[in-house]
Amino acid sequence: MKTPFPFSAIVGQEQMKRAMILTAIDPGIGGVLVFGDRGTGKSTAVRALAALLPPISVVRGCPVNSSDPADCPDWAHASETDLVERPTPVVDLPLGVTEDRVTGALDIERALTRGEKAFEPGLLARANRGYLYIDEVNLLEDHIVDLLLDVAQSGLNAVEREGLSIRHDARFVLVGSGNPEEGELRPQLLDRFGLSVEVTSPDTIDERIEVIRRRTAFENETDHFLARWQAEDATLRESILAARAALSNTETPDNILRDCAQLSMTLGADGLRGELTLLRAARAYAAFSSAEQITRDHLRSIAPIALSHRLRRDPLDEAGSVARVSRAVVDVLG
Repeated sequence: MKTPFPFSAIVGQEQMKRAMILTAIDPGIGGVLVFGDRGTGKSTAVRALAALLPPISVVRGCPVNSSDPADCPDWAHASETDLVERPTPVVDLPLGVTEDRVTGALDIERALTRGEKAFEPGLLARANRGYLYIDEVNLLEDHIVDLLLDVAQSGLNAVEREGLSIRHDARFVLVGSGNPEEGELRPQLLDRFGLSVEVTSPDTIDERIEVIRRRTAFENETDHFLARWQAEDATLRESILAARAALSNTETPDNILRDCAQLSMTLGADGLRGELTLLRAARAYAAFSSAEQITRDHLRSIAPIALSHRLRRDPLDEAGSVARVSRAVVDVLG
């Protein structure tokens, strides 16, 4: 299997990297939507972050990556009880995928050859405790996207069909990427993603040269290149693990709650998902920054990626959604 490109070696794209780091600290944030030009490192960043994280301990033979034999579902018939380490899973969801392939379905082969009614796990089982990556998410059928977002939020996959009644854990970080020139997601679906990032190609000669230099070194001098970036990836891994441990102890002052609510009201965001996600992401960012409590600086940094995709379109305002969020941040937070 080809070694992923080191996460720390990705040039630029700071907002995208920050969003993915935050979901690694707190998967409950709700996934990341990355829209932008082709060839800007979207899929590279997902695989690089998963490779950077420590391996997970799973029950040998368990199809849903359970960490405890007692949690491995009965239908899996896993006879092993020992644990093995595996890399954090990254599962690609192809366009044109069927609902059965995603959620799992009746194992036809066993039904025909043995006369047994057995469950064949789908992609959601493989993605448990890892990442589910959808390239060109804006081209995926809406009912599949709806299903994925529902499961990602609940952490449970339920299958009720063909006489089967199956439930299993499906806790994963959903990452969708796409090119807006090929179509946009419905606003209802946009709102369900926790964070959203717009990425563009590097706009300076120096950045483009550095991208070429690092990619060439990775392809032609792989071992030397990986060794060079190993220390930085290790440092980032320790920071993510420390932030996970500190997350529950990170304080949220009352004025921060008011700021979150005021930002959403000022922007006219529908529902309460905006401020809830903003607060959760800001807490993860505060923990990552080794801060004891959330501050307005954390909100300023996180607001564009937590709120920009939740805005109603304003035909009288030609500014982009990120610019509108930036204006609201200045008005509310100073």
